[in-house]
Amino acid sequence: MEWEFTNDRPVYIQIIEELQFRMVTGFYTPGESFPPVRTLASEAQVNPNTMQRALAELESQGLLCTQRTNAKTLTEDREMLENLKKEMAKKRIRSFLGEMERLGFDRTNTIQLISQIKETIDKEVR
Repeated sequence: MEWEFTNDRPVYIQIIEELQFRMVTGFYTPGESFPPVRTLASEAQVNPNTMQRALAELESQGLLCTQRTNAKTLTEDREMLENLKKEMAKKRIRSFLGEMERLGFDRTNTIQLISQIKETIDKEVR
């Protein structure tokens, strides 16, 4: 999976968001050992201190656990991961609805348009 960063927000925030995305989509599985800081930093082409800052934040959120050997593992709390996934989805939906409003669609029109597109897709799949 590629790491892509923009200039609109701090890199460590973007790293947190990408790792959270990977956690909720199954790229990493609950209880799995997490790659070392230097490995992740190398993959993302960022300073290890930046990656460590992101991992420390994920640990403070309870998403990562540090073992006695300093190895990190993804939480086994599936409910926590599911709640994170829902929050991420809500954020994307709010953003989408805002964009649709800027295009001149109210929420009722947006929902109708989504339904029409869904019907079209469903017909194509059959």
